[in-house]
Amino acid sequence: MFGKDAVKLIQELDQTEDIKPFNEAIFRQVMEEIQLLYEENSKDVATITEDNTAPRNTVLVRHYAMARNKRCLLAYIYHRMRRLRQVRWELGSILPQEISTCLLSSEIQWFQSYNRSLATYMRSIGDSGLNIMNDVHPPKSLYIEVKCIQDYGKFEFDDGQVVNLTENTYHLLPRSQCEPLIRQGILEHVPL
Repeated sequence: MFGKDAVKLIQELDQTEDIKPFNEAIFRQVMEEIQLLYEENSKDVATITEDNTAPRNTVLVRHYAMARNKRCLLAYIYHRMRRLRQVRWELGSILPQEISTCLLSSEIQWFQSYNRSLATYMRSIGDSGLNIMNDVHPPKSLYIEVKCIQDYGKFEFDDGQVVNLTENTYHLLPRSQCEPLIRQGILEHVPL
């Protein structure tokens, strides 16, 4: 049945949101099926004449099967790239080992190129650049309550304010200033 292997690739994407190892075996089978259909169509097109129009429908069915297989392959690649882009925004510029082992070298090159493009864009905004990774979601308030998980010492904010961050203390701080410390595990956001 035409397209059966291509559907397996798409079903694999629906099973989980994680990045699985690239399914090269099925991908190659689909590519071989496309090549086989193309060769069969080439033979049948040569036999079509005004008197013999019988192969036209067969050629059309094969053509649509090839187009469907191509769309499935492109969808598979696109969704893997989309998930890689999502990983970049969620985890940062360094891929975890469990994800990088599942990628092809071309996907790793794409990820690195995306990192460079994103970094170039962030440096080009304003005088000293703007880290657009800080506020992925719009803040509900400019200040948040945080708990200090470990001793950090004195921390100076952009406006000159100095706060002594010691373990098990609570502070009301500007969100933009303390988000890097939250990511590092020094502070913990206390929901209201």
